[in-house]
This record gives sequence, C-alpha cells and structure tokens, in this order.
Amino acid sequence: MRWERLPLALTMGDPAGIGGELALKAWLGRDQGVPPFLVIDDPARLAAVARRLGLTVPMAEINDAGEALRHFAQALPVLPIRLPVPALPGTPDPANAPAIVTAIETAVRLAMAGEAAAVVTNPIHKKSLYTAGFSFPGHTEFLAALAGGGVPVMMLASPSLRVVPVTVHVSLRTALATLRTDSIIEISTITARSLVQDFGIARPRLAVAGLNPHAGEDGALGEEEASIIAPAVAALRARGIDAHGPLPPDTLFSPATRAGYDAAVCMYHDQALIPIKALDFDRAVNVTLGLPFVRTSPDHGTAFDIAGSGGANPSSLLAALFLAKAMSRRRAMAE
Repeated sequence: MRWERLPLALTMGDPAGIGGELALKAWLGRDQGVPPFLVIDDPARLAAVARRLGLTVPMAEINDAGEALRHFAQALPVLPIRLPVPALPGTPDPANAPAIVTAIETAVRLAMAGEAAAVVTNPIHKKSLYTAGFSFPGHTEFLAALAGGGVPVMMLASPSLRVVPVTVHVSLRTALATLRTDSIIEISTITARSLVQDFGIARPRLAVAGLNPHAGEDGALGEEEASIIAPAVAALRARGIDAHGPLPPDTLFSPATRAGYDAAVCMYHDQALIPIKALDFDRAVNVTLGLPFVRTSPDHGTAFDIAGSGGANPSSLLAALFLAKAMSRRRAMAE
C-alpha cells in the first residue's frame, strides 16, 4: 500500500528545548521498529546537539519527503529550515519563532499533499511564539486553521487511559464561564467518531465527568451537572453514542471505573491531564482529533531545565511516532 511508503513528518519544536535530543534518540531506536520519519529542522543545529550529547547520528539533508525512506536506515533525514539565530539550550528566543512556525506549516503541507503519513510535533514554547506575534493559543488551534477550519479536539492517550478536555488552554475561571452543553456534545461526538476511525473501537464508551465535587451531589455542591452536563449526555445517547455521566471526578480514574469506558470527557484541562500524566507520563501521547490528517505529539513540554543535558526521555515521542503510524494505517485501510 502507498501509505507504507510514506514517512512521518516530525517538527523541530522549540530549538532551545529537548525536541532535537528526542529526535536523535528516536532515530537511534530505528532497529526496534520505530516508524520511518523525517525531521523538519536546522541540520547544523541538530548536528551541534548530537556532538554536545555524544550521539552518533549521521544526517542526510533531503529536498522532499520522498527521499526520506531511502536514507532512514543509514541516516536521519532532515528537511532543512535554517534558524535565524543559534539556539541556546534552555533559553528560548522569539527570533526563532518564524522557523518553528514554518516547520509546523511544512509538516501539515506534506500531510495534506499525501507526502507524509502523519504529523508529529515536538513541544513548542507558547510564550516565545506569542512574543513574536503568534496568534493561536497553541498547536491544536493552529493545526485546525492550517487544515481549513473545523473543531480541533485534544486527546491525551496512553495504554492506561484516554482523556479529552472540553475546555483547554484557558484559565480555570474562563473554563467555568464558557462551559456549554453544545460544546460537550460536539467534542464528545468527534471523540466517539475518532475512537472508531483511528483506534478501531467499534462501539466506543464515553465517561463524561462532572464539574463539581461528587458531580454536584444532586445540586448541593453545584448545579452545572444538572443544567449543562446531563443534557449533553442525554443528547449524546439520543444520537446512539454510548455516553454515561455526569460521573464524580474523584472516582472516575480509579482502575475499576477506567475498565468501563474507552475515553473520559473532562470539563477542563487539568481534570483531564493530571490523571493521565500521573498514571502514564512516559507513554502518554497528545492527539488532535477532528483533522483531515493524523497529528500526534509527546504529552510533555520543552523541558528547558534539562535541555542540553542528555537526560531527556524519548519514550513519549516514540509512543507518538508509533501511534501516528497506527492511526494513519487505520485511516488508509478504511479508504
């Protein structure tokens, strides 16, 4: 099949972070079945990272994605983007923001053109991008804009748990003020569809979290469950989606409860991300649902505190690469 001959497109992320080290270490794991990928980055920057860390990683500059598979067994394929200023580990520089953004745009272009199987993104530093004029809250919203619009949905997925927050990169105060029944319905519907399309789950089971302690305890501890969340669950069930809730958040992530659902729909960012990072930090993957291409990412950030030290763990990036390949395979086979 043609998709088997397509590499994954890996972006540089913030060059002051650990993305370069992760890419180098991921390529070193190619003998363990790591899916072929190309990295969109500055070859000189990657070579400097390899020298600093004592990693033997030959590199092959390529002109297009089609060259990647030819080189991958012997060298890391790099589609070059030059950094305006040298990257200093641990010190992000807004001057490099255009290169970071261009890497993301290039990866999406390759995926949309059928030249890459999927997009895998290394972590970015939002504040540096904002300083340089980046107008999107984060990767998720930017990717949706590049794809032509739609509703992007952030999922964190690991072998232990899948979680989807309804409100994402906003303050808790804003999350509470903007939580809406229709948003829960829309995001839950996209989640159920993706569980079928991308994860091969024929009849997905969704657990919908409450917002307040004890899911409001019949209104004694809050009314949002009755006024906002329960109507969404009823509407989902009317659509034929196996959704249950609102469920008490403090017991939603226990082992016994997790066995009863395929994804938890949560009301705000930390309600979703704290449990999955506590349970499975090294194997959790950030997945953007609702896009016309597959996108995954490590579930951690730039880790400026350890950048350049050699201590970065590539497990989450490796999990993102493997999941991206599996998801792209399912989509290709369904065509």
